[in-house]
Amino acid sequence: MAVKAIPEGFRTVTPHLIIKGAGKAIEFYKKAFGAEEIMRMPGPDGKSIMHAEIKIGNSVIMLAEEFPDYGCLSPTSLNGSPITVHLYVENADAVFSKAIQAGAKEAMPLTDMFWGDRYGKLIDPFGHHWSVATHVKDVSPEECAKAAASMGCQ
Repeated sequence: MAVKAIPEGFRTVTPHLIIKGAGKAIEFYKKAFGAEEIMRMPGPDGKSIMHAEIKIGNSVIMLAEEFPDYGCLSPTSLNGSPITVHLYVENADAVFSKAIQAGAKEAMPLTDMFWGDRYGKLIDPFGHHWSVATHVKDVSPEECAKAAASMGCQ
C-alpha cells in the first residue's frame, strides 16, 4: 500500500504556530474558533507541548511550545508577529464576537470590504494575529481595483 505524500486531513499548506503557553492556547482556540484537538505530544518536561494538532473547520493547524534553546520563539518573545492566520467562516460577526469573549483583542473592526468580504482582525492572548472573514459579495477584478484606487490604495 502506497503512503500518501500529504497525510489524510491535511492541505498543501499547514500553519505551524509557536506559542508560549501552548496548552492554554489550545483551550483558547477551542473557545474562540471551535477548534477540535486532534493530538498532543508532551515535551521533555512532561508539561509543555512538543507538538500538537488542532482542526478549525476543515483545516489543521500544528502548534508547539516555545523552545528558545532550539530557536523556536513565540510572538510574545519576538514582540509581535508578522504573520496573520486567515479564517473564512460562515458568520464572521459570530466568530469575531466569540473570539473577543474568549480573550482576543480587536485589531481591526469587522467591516464590509471593497473586495467583497466582511473582514476584521484579532490578536489572540498569545500574540498571534488572526483575520476573520465571510465572503458576502463577488467583485470583479476591475471593480476591486477601482474601489481600491478610490480609497488611495494603488
